[in-house]
Amino acid sequence: MDVSQHKRFVIPDKSYASIAKREISRMAEEVSLSAADIGKLNIVVSELTSNLSKHASAGGELLVRPLGREGIEVICIDRGPGMQDPLRMMEDGVSTYGSAGEGLGAIKRQSDVFDLYSQPELGTVIVTQVYKSGPLRQQASRHDIGYVLVPKPNETFCGDGLAVKQNGAEINLLALDGLGHGAHANEAAQAAVQAFAAASPQYPSDTLRTIHQQIRRTRGAVGLALNISGNSHKLSYCGIGNIAGKLYSPESSLAGLAYKNIISYNGILGHNIPNTLNNQQLDWSRNKTLVLHSDGLRSRWELTKYPHLNRHLATTIAAVLYKEHSRQTDDTLVLVCKSKV
Repeated sequence: MDVSQHKRFVIPDKSYASIAKREISRMAEEVSLSAADIGKLNIVVSELTSNLSKHASAGGELLVRPLGREGIEVICIDRGPGMQDPLRMMEDGVSTYGSAGEGLGAIKRQSDVFDLYSQPELGTVIVTQVYKSGPLRQQASRHDIGYVLVPKPNETFCGDGLAVKQNGAEINLLALDGLGHGAHANEAAQAAVQAFAAASPQYPSDTLRTIHQQIRRTRGAVGLALNISGNSHKLSYCGIGNIAGKLYSPESSLAGLAYKNIISYNGILGHNIPNTLNNQQLDWSRNKTLVLHSDGLRSRWELTKYPHLNRHLATTIAAVLYKEHSRQTDDTLVLVCKSKV
């Protein structure tokens, strides 16, 4: 899975739309999208920024990243009033603003992947992906993985990081937060990602020991390594520092057991870690949702606050949590993995 940080475009009013559109078009050219595909992307961006300028009086932004060399992802964070009936609002001719009411429908038609989550008083998140023309070359997977990875405001480099390895029903995840923020934090996080990529599959505790040795010359990081087996239906993990996590089980929410917390050891990778690291294990089955995040996200959140959010794409879940709980004073990583089978 290709991983890259999101570029953040704050859209306080419609005058910023042309700046965002021009920069996003340049990003599309860099991944070799055709003129026709860039045209589709421009329509998506134009409609999203138009909606933000009309409805998001409390603020809005676009989060944009390349999807490897295959396409562009655009996440719209709309802190406006939200929608009572999102499905109806996607019908052409339906508008609450007195316009032609074609915006959401146009965005969906021009997108290869489209997801929308909105609730009254909670705003709206729209996830769109535009790929190169032709059939999508996405591999079938038992898991849906999505994330938001955003630098601290006014910083270029993100000090948080993540990495994903997939092999059939087996998946290995790494979530990181380089100490501090900016270029040096990014250097530490990327050194850890490279160590993870170079290592053979191993237990999470051994993964962290390997990373610890490889990033000693950096300022260090906190991190959590996690293995999921779709065959044995088990999740094992080990963490160092304040990467937080929760495993959500919708079928248990009525019993008050919606979450199981992911607990980490104290320490700093690259500097000091406990002599003994044990792997913890949890059950992994259909409809489970895992959320990992750095301390750029406030820890007091509950998915049960957002009706039916667990039915949406993993990226949408990550974006809703970012919209609602990002501190906006640090780098932010929100990583979501959902079991589909």
